[in-house]
Amino acid sequence: MSENKDLHVAHTSETTEATEAVKFVYDFTEGNKDLKDLLGGKGANLAEMTNLGLPVPPGFTITTEACKTYLDSGEEPAALRDEVSAHLDALEKKMGKKLGQADDPLLVSVRSGAKFSMPGMMDTVLNIGLSDKSVTGLAKQSGDDRFAWDSYRRLIQMFGKTVLGVEGDLFEDALEAAKKAKKVSVDTDLEAGDLKKLVTKFKKIVKTEAGRDFPQDPREQMDLAIRSVFESWNTDRAKLYRRQERIPHDLGTAVNVCSMVFGNLGPDSGTGVAFTRDPASGHQGVYGDYLQNAQGEDVVAGIRNTVPLADLEQIDKKSYDQLMQIMETLETHYKDLCDIEFTIERGQLWMLQTRVGKRTAGAAFRIATQLVDQGLIDEAEALQRVNGAQLAQLMFPRFDADSKVQQLGRGIAASPGAAVGKAVFDSYTAIKWSRSGEKVILIRRETNPDDLDGMIAAEGILTSRGGKTSHAAVVARGMGKTCVCGAEELEVDTKRRRLTAPGGIVVEEGDVVSIDGSTGKVYLGEVPVVPSPVVEYFEGRMHAGADDADELVAAVHRIMAYADRVRRLRVRANADNAEDALRARRFGAQGIGLCRTEHMFLGERREMVERLILADADDEREDALKELLPLQKQDFVELFEAMDGLPVTVRLLDPPLHEFLPDITELSVRVALAESRKDANENDLRLLQAVHRLHEQNPMLGLRGVRLGLVIPGLFTMQVRAIAEAAAERKNAKGDPRAEIMIPLVGTVQELEIVREEAEQVIAEVIESTGVELKLALGTMIELPRAALTADQIAEAAEFFSFGTNDLTQTVWGFSRDDVEASFFTAYLEKGIFGVSPFETIDKDGVGKLVKDAVKAGRATRPDLKLGVCGEHGGDPESVHFFHEVGLDYVSCSPFRIPVARLEAGRAASHSAGSDHR
Repeated sequence: MSENKDLHVAHTSETTEATEAVKFVYDFTEGNKDLKDLLGGKGANLAEMTNLGLPVPPGFTITTEACKTYLDSGEEPAALRDEVSAHLDALEKKMGKKLGQADDPLLVSVRSGAKFSMPGMMDTVLNIGLSDKSVTGLAKQSGDDRFAWDSYRRLIQMFGKTVLGVEGDLFEDALEAAKKAKKVSVDTDLEAGDLKKLVTKFKKIVKTEAGRDFPQDPREQMDLAIRSVFESWNTDRAKLYRRQERIPHDLGTAVNVCSMVFGNLGPDSGTGVAFTRDPASGHQGVYGDYLQNAQGEDVVAGIRNTVPLADLEQIDKKSYDQLMQIMETLETHYKDLCDIEFTIERGQLWMLQTRVGKRTAGAAFRIATQLVDQGLIDEAEALQRVNGAQLAQLMFPRFDADSKVQQLGRGIAASPGAAVGKAVFDSYTAIKWSRSGEKVILIRRETNPDDLDGMIAAEGILTSRGGKTSHAAVVARGMGKTCVCGAEELEVDTKRRRLTAPGGIVVEEGDVVSIDGSTGKVYLGEVPVVPSPVVEYFEGRMHAGADDADELVAAVHRIMAYADRVRRLRVRANADNAEDALRARRFGAQGIGLCRTEHMFLGERREMVERLILADADDEREDALKELLPLQKQDFVELFEAMDGLPVTVRLLDPPLHEFLPDITELSVRVALAESRKDANENDLRLLQAVHRLHEQNPMLGLRGVRLGLVIPGLFTMQVRAIAEAAAERKNAKGDPRAEIMIPLVGTVQELEIVREEAEQVIAEVIESTGVELKLALGTMIELPRAALTADQIAEAAEFFSFGTNDLTQTVWGFSRDDVEASFFTAYLEKGIFGVSPFETIDKDGVGKLVKDAVKAGRATRPDLKLGVCGEHGGDPESVHFFHEVGLDYVSCSPFRIPVARLEAGRAASHSAGSDHR
């Protein structure tokens, strides 16, 4: 390696320059926390801790570039083996011993470490270097036969499962059998002789299942483990997790090779996970789990119940005090909640990992404001530390504490929320029942990475083992799933599919249970829910005070206030009646961006619209319009009153025609039966003929929107008159109505010009008849590709555009939303054709490009053109950022999503300002 030294790339930031050779391996002393793209999160942070002078076992990191090369070609880069050899040689010299040597072996761990944390999704192998020869050397060097054989059996078990693909249950069953034969309940009670026999059994399992002997060459062990970590990037569970968390699939993982330190050397050794603040609540204090005489995977796997981290002060005061000091150093350095893994080897503390910790939604808001108060971050950074998805979680209902329900037990409050569902005891059942529309609670002794798809399907997760740092807790918090862990008093029997609570209460599979992730309580049956305090705050029914809920509300209030100060995008509501409008206004809406008038014609009014559409004569049509006019006017009077002083965009009638016609099948059957009885109703016969005449194979692309207004004389002018008269009445009442009239489904400027001319004539008539001066803006929805492509022409006749991204997505993709989401979207998501439904988050490359181009073209024609969006994307966090970037003036969404849109609009503006500043 030395002769190529000058050719290696020097990485001082996440951007690298190509040179004659690429460096694939970095010592922990060479990297830093800003190299996550190259070294992964774990490797970058190990390097950072090394730079800070913290006690990190020596080691090196193989870069993500090496992984990507391997995944692309199926072979490691040609230079990788030599680089690994050179770094291993340096590590051996530093440690004063060689990998796997017989008398005093150097042992290493091989761990994955992607840019973004993916807890438990990829492979780790500990104790590499142990063999039939070196295990005796380890026993002699440590003076502990039990420790040596325990470490060896762990290596064979982990290596067999992760590298050689042996079914993990075979090792677990053998371990359980050994404990049963010894009549003990935990593996720490097995003696050296028992573990030695277990090693023999494990090697036989490997030979039988893998078709080869467990490798005795330590370098072969390490090379195979490195390759296994590379390959684990593309395991089903890793891909599923990335889809769930929207992590790109092309990043690859780094591999960290670290000299082993041992927490299983007896009672003065142990392993733990710590948080600088409570990841569930955000409160400061001593939070984490510790397990004596164990290796790190024991804590995360949850196979043995841990003790609280605070107990370490009594177990090992020196290590505890040192750990507290390091935790303070790390939080101050990273300016955030840190998640730390550590091992104590015979009284010596070692740091194995740190990362910015996953946290619950409530903790995220609390911690952000706490760090501002401590002077570690400013308000702009605090805003970037939270997101709309977290705010949405805080708006979910919670259990009613006053309800009379039967409590089954209590565990650790690992991830908050109120989850109710039928008890299921394996992931397969959770998925199956969920797909059938059932809400389920996944109950396990402990979860492992193979349970990920079941955890996603479930409303919540309950385990009888593990703590706040177990697999179930960490993954649930990351997904925002309700989780209760370590409910020890509940006996979980996965084979008999039942849970037994104290007092002999039995919960069978299919029985309903409720779990409270905020308190850790588990209940039998369905517990009633009450509104979230955050929702009560937004509705003006709660104010910041002293208790825990009020503390959360205070944190939300502070961050929302800052988001509102800095955001450029205004946020309106999709609301069709005064009740929704008033609620939206309480939630912070700055107007109505979409009032769907077709919703005003349901119920008793449906028959009037039916008569209007089916009318043969002008007088029939005019009678129907006269009957509808005062009803429409009153709708708008109430809406303008609720939104007084704020804009109200009213979309003229835009239903698919079939929504206002009798069902053709039912009507045909009724007429046929009547004819068979020879008492056919003349009106039904006439109605059937009209329905046949107007029947459409694809109503969503048929006679609707502006087409309906042009074909049915008087329909749109009646609505425009109702809007104008309502505005005049409100203005006469000293109000401030700000109506905007929106023409739907326009595909060509000629359609808009015709409707606009008719509308202006009606508005002029209302002004003349009432004597009230009115200024009603006229605009259109851009929801067809042709409209987007001809936006420059349409802007000549429109004062505003509102992008209808629901229909635009359907017409761009050729998808029928009512059909495709249930039929093949699941397969598309699983195959990675798209990472998220284009109806959920805007497709930037297709639909988004049309929006961007239409914005540019429309404003080129009319510089003061007002631009908004009123599709479902208006309340989607990622989409809000896109709309900010392309220059829209506002987004519009359902009332409950308004706070989310406000927050994300602020985050988008703050992020842009920060980027510009940088």
